Amino acid sequence: MGTVLALASACCYGVVDFGGGLLARRAHFAAVALLGQVGGLLVAAAAATLALGGAPGLADLAWGALSGVGTGVGMVFLFRGLTHGAMAVVVPVSAVSGVALPVLVGVLLLGDRPAAPAWIGIALAVPALWLVARPTGAGGGAAGCAPATAVDALVAGVGVGVGVAVQYVALAQAGPDAGIWPVAAGRVTAVLTVLPLVLPDVSRLRMGARDALAAGALGMVAAAALVCYLLAAHQRLMVAVVLASFYPAIPVLLGVAVLRERVAPPQVAGLVGAAAAVGLLTAG
Repeated sequence: MGTVLALASACCYGVVDFGGGLLARRAHFAAVALLGQVGGLLVAAAAATLALGGAPGLADLAWGALSGVGTGVGMVFLFRGLTHGAMAVVVPVSAVSGVALPVLVGVLLLGDRPAAPAWIGIALAVPALWLVARPTGAGGGAAGCAPATAVDALVAGVGVGVGVAVQYVALAQAGPDAGIWPVAAGRVTAVLTVLPLVLPDVSRLRMGARDALAAGALGMVAAAALVCYLLAAHQRLMVAVVLASFYPAIPVLLGVAVLRERVAPPQVAGLVGAAAAVGLLTAG
């Protein structure tokens, strides 16, 4: 069941990335981010209220709040990196560091000991994620980046990865009896972390009603992704982290199915590797 929930989390996050990318072409990215976090807060609070479970402790809420800071920090670094136009560095570095850091924390600090097939799956997942997440095409390469831009992109990619790692590891530390409240606490701190992106210029929030509703809906899907991840992480933390981190594959597949985009050979290899890693992680 944990495997299914982690993969569901990846699918939800992939849909959010795909939809958010399309929406950000028509509205300011900061507005999309903020309204998404607000939408996520609403659905997380509703789910926490309706879900069965005991009252969360202060530690559970603190871990949940820390996970939201990780979400906000990751988004800030992502937007900072993409503003410099170095997606070819930011996206794959963030994808790889986002899965590698939680695995290291799980082994070194939390005492996780995966079986041999799971280790092979983790080792296969890292290059697979790199290949899937790495943009292709004329503007996809990083070779033409100026050194300063390349360094900025590398810092941004690691920053996104650290934010994702904090989100995943912190959320998993909340006790299973806390229900969905840690996710709701995380959405509060995520809103507060993203808010400074908008405050310098409130006009960034101007967008059509349909776009605003779409941004809020994407945030709700993202909250569902976190709920699925939280439930999966209570069973097998490292496996949940790795499987949930396969979300970059979903925009690639949606791009083929919806936008009729072509998949480059490296991405095909990455998708095959990701599928093999899922099988190994499930078996392990």
